[in-house]
Parts: sequence; C-alpha cells; structure tokens
Amino acid sequence: MKQLIQKILYILTLAIFGFGGARAQEATPTPAPTPIIQERKVDDAQKVDDAQNVEPENLQGVPAVAPNYESNERDFPELGRGGVDMVNQRPLTLREAITLALENNKDIEVTRQNVRISEFDVRAANGVYQPRFLAQTFYERSVTPTASFFGGGANGEITQSGLTSNVQLQGSEPRFGGNYQILFNNSRVNSTNLFNTLNPLYTSNLSFQYAQPIFRGRRFDQNRRQIEIAKRNLSLTDTQFRQRSIEIIAGVQRAYWDLTYTLRNLQVQRDGVKDAKDQLEHNRRLVEEGQLAPSDIIASETQVVNFEQNVYAALDEVNRAENNLKNLIAESKSDALWSSSLVPVDPVDLDAPNTTLPEALDAALGNRPELELNEVQRDINQIDQRFFREQTKPQIDLVATYNLAGLAGTPSDGVNPFTSNDTTRERINEVIARLNQTTPTLPPIPPIPPAPTQTVSSNLTGGNFSSITDIFANRYPTFRVGVQINLPFESRTARAQLGRSLVESERIQTQREQLEQMIQVEVRNALQSVRTSEARLRSSAISRENSERQYESEQRKLDAGQSDVYKVLERQTALTTARSNELRTQTELNKSIADLQRATGNSLKANNVEARLRK
Repeated sequence: MKQLIQKILYILTLAIFGFGGARAQEATPTPAPTPIIQERKVDDAQKVDDAQNVEPENLQGVPAVAPNYESNERDFPELGRGGVDMVNQRPLTLREAITLALENNKDIEVTRQNVRISEFDVRAANGVYQPRFLAQTFYERSVTPTASFFGGGANGEITQSGLTSNVQLQGSEPRFGGNYQILFNNSRVNSTNLFNTLNPLYTSNLSFQYAQPIFRGRRFDQNRRQIEIAKRNLSLTDTQFRQRSIEIIAGVQRAYWDLTYTLRNLQVQRDGVKDAKDQLEHNRRLVEEGQLAPSDIIASETQVVNFEQNVYAALDEVNRAENNLKNLIAESKSDALWSSSLVPVDPVDLDAPNTTLPEALDAALGNRPELELNEVQRDINQIDQRFFREQTKPQIDLVATYNLAGLAGTPSDGVNPFTSNDTTRERINEVIARLNQTTPTLPPIPPIPPAPTQTVSSNLTGGNFSSITDIFANRYPTFRVGVQINLPFESRTARAQLGRSLVESERIQTQREQLEQMIQVEVRNALQSVRTSEARLRSSAISRENSERQYESEQRKLDAGQSDVYKVLERQTALTTARSNELRTQTELNKSIADLQRATGNSLKANNVEARLRK
C-alpha cells in the first residue's frame, strides 16, 4: 500500500512540474550552451559510415520506384514458342543433325572452300613447268638518212620495209631444274641500199638454248619449293577441315542433348503442375472433411502457381536450346527448319565407353588433328630448310646454244659502185692527152684491170621457202657451250634465312610438346568427367526413387493426420527437383561422352562420319 501511494505522488509531481516546465521552456527559450567538440581519432571507414549513416533502417536518398506494385490477375499464355508451329513436329536423330550440320554449317562450308582453293594452288604451282608459247608478227618501214657514200644511199637516204615473225617456246625441267628455250625468227626485207646484192632478202633463224644448274638449284629450287609447300598446304587445309568437322560434331552432340534435356525437363515441370493440382484438390477434400484447416489451401495454391512459373522457365530453356541446335544445322535464315518443332528421338541412355587412360591417350595422339597440323608445319619448315641450304651454294650454270641460220633472196638490179667499170680514169687520161699536145710532160695513167663481176651463189637465190630449207639442211650452224658463274661476296641473306628456318624448327617442336601436354590434360579431364557423370547419374536415380517413396509416404501420413501440408509440399518440390536432376545428369553423361570423343579425335569414327569434299 505504501508503494502504491509513492507511485501516485510521483505521477502527480510529473504532471505539475514536468509538463509545466516544458510549456515555460517553450514560451521563453533559453539559449543552448555552445557544445564542446571533443577530438577523437577514427578511421576513414568509420567517418564514411557516420557521414552517410548507412545502417539499413537509416538509409537516405533511396528513390521510391513503383510503390504499392501489384500485378493484375491474368491467364497464363499458351505453351508455344515464338515462330514455331507446334503442330509441325520434326523428328530428328542425332545422326541426321550431324549430317545437316556438316552439309549446311557455314564454318564447314568455308573450310571446304579453303580446301578447294588449296587444290587450285597445287595446280597453279605445277603450272610453272608447262611450256610457254610466245609469238610475234609485225610490219616495219623505215627511212634512214645517210651522209656517206658507203652508207649505200643513192639520194642521201635508205628506205627499208619488211615483215618479221618470231615464235618462242620456253620452259623449265622439273627434275634437275634446267631451263630451255626454242626460238624461231623469219623476216622479209626490201631495201634501197646500193650495196645489197639480194633484194628482197629472206632470213630465217632457229635457236636452241639450255641452261643447267650445276650447284645451286640442281637438286631443289624455288619452283619445286612452291609445289611442295602447296601440297603441304593442301594437307593442312584438309586437316583443318577434319578438325572443324570434329568440333561441329561435338557442338551438335551437346546441343542435341541439351534440347533433349530441356524438353524432358519441360515435361517434368508439367507433371509437377499436375501433381500439385491433384494435391490441391485432395487437400480441399480434406478441408471439407475437417481434417485440414482452410488456411492450408493457400500453401497448396501457391505451390501450383510456383510450379506453373517453373513450366514457363523450362519453356524458355527449350526455346534457347532449340534455336541453338537450329543455328548449327539450318542451311540459312529462310530454312523451313526454323518454323518446325524439333523432337529428338534418339535414346538418352547411352553406354559410356569402356576405355582406360593409356588407350585414350594413344588414340588422341594418333587422331587429334592439331598434331597433324603441327606435323604439316614441320614438313613445310623442312622444305624451307632444304631450299635455303641450297641457296647457300655457289651458282654455276652450264649453258649450251645451238643456232641454225638460213638466207635467200632475189639478185638486185641496181649498180654496185664497187663492182661497176671505172670511167673516172678514162676522163683523166683524156685531159692529160690534151695537155701533152702543147707540153708533153705528163704520162697517162696506166689502164686498170677490168673490175670483177660480182655473182650471187645459187644457194642464196630463192624465196622464203629456200631460207627455211637452209635451216633443216643444217647449212649454217653455230654451236656454243660455256659456264656461267654468279658468286656473291658473302651469302648473308641465304644464311640468315637458313638460320631462321632452323630456329623455326625448334619452335614447332616446342609447340608440339605443348600440344601433347594440352591433349593429355583434355583426355584426362574428359575421361574423369565420364566417370563422374556415371556416378552422379547413379546417385541421382537413387535420389529420385527415394524422393518418390518419401512423397508417397508423406501423403499417407497427411491422410492419417500424422503430417501437415507443408511437409507434403516440401516432398513434392523435392521430387520434381530430383526428377529434373536425374535428367540433367543423364544429359551431362551424354555430353561427357561427346567431349571424350572429341578429346581422343574419335568423333568422326564414333558417329560413322566420313569427312570429304563435296564437289
């Protein structure tokens, strides 16, 4: 009683003095004392926290976005995919998908075209040994001034016209690097030269020439180098074609199994919706019977809606997986395949290959295209070494020439000043005779012998045919044999190129060792992935079976009143997740098998595919 009286007095005191003091303080406020700032050492992070006051309940400046948002109730859209006719279903096996990809994939087509380009490069490189035919025919007329009597011009000029033709055949010899040339010339010339005894004049000439390298270029030269490199490049592009084919096959396999998983997962999610709706109806009956509270229906309805959302999330995954596969196998953007609904029909329970690590490594080292590419690069490097080593040798060539000439024409009607009679001496003697009549002091010039008469040989008389006949008769041959030497003071360029090719050989060998190690890692990882996927598949299958038993058991407990709705819904969600996980692990196993085939370079053989060009 005493304590109660003390509390009442305390309350009355606060009412009288406390509240009144507060009002007086509001009427006549007293200035607050100036606060004393006490310095204290704080770290930078503490200063930032104090300045921004970043405690969750004290955050400032957060904008209000869509306050009181609630979505309107609406119907679920249909289970369709954009641009896909769900009625037009296209059954598709994995082999059909691989075949379409190899036929229509753009990367494969580009690689195939590269191989064909390399084939033409080989043909072009071999074309250097094909003989080359050159021909030329022209007419020429010239007027040449001459200021000398010995030039042969009667009026201070010489007019000459003629028709000239020449044919040339030249080429290279592929075995020893020799070069040959065959040249035939034929001409007809008309001239006003006083000294020509034949006019018109027909000349013919047939020449054979061969140059054979003795040191540099005899065993190996640039032409043979280009041919060998072109052949290796053909092997290189062919290997690249097979490598790209293996990559495409592995990609199609993964995309095919991804689509298989998403479609089956979609079915699992739809089955989950069906089970959730059945459970909802079952719970409603229990509510009507009084075994469950009406509030338990809300949890079941929420479960149905959540499963329906999972259905559409799975549908989106199907759409993405299907488009990914179509992108690999469709010929173009207008292919009818885009509007079809792909339905994988191959069984998913593939048997994992029973292989050991040494067997897988041996197969990879024997089949991987990357090693073949490295081998081709090494062959090309050896070709370069051979060529540059050849270039360090001295260049000494043996040259032989054999020439045949022919000449014919019509004897000229003009007067040759050197062969005509000398009338000048006779006139001089007449002058001397007249002078001697008055003063006989000058003896006459003795008579000169008669000038020889120039005659033309019968071998030279004739037309163009006679000139050509001289060639075949081997009447005027010319033969020449010699040695041609070309020695630089110091072959720095060739030696530097040879040294570079030797270093390149070391680099290629290092790359091969790196490739072998990388391939070993890929094979180990792929083989382990197969083994792990097998174990996971077994575990996921057991988990799915146990989830089914637990769900059925929990349903029975609910009916007997020994459980609640939330445990049943939890078991139902776990069952759907277990079913999806089992499908995923089976898909991962199939993809691991595809990765192992790619790692060992066995994708083509394992899928019965022969990579060849489409002509």
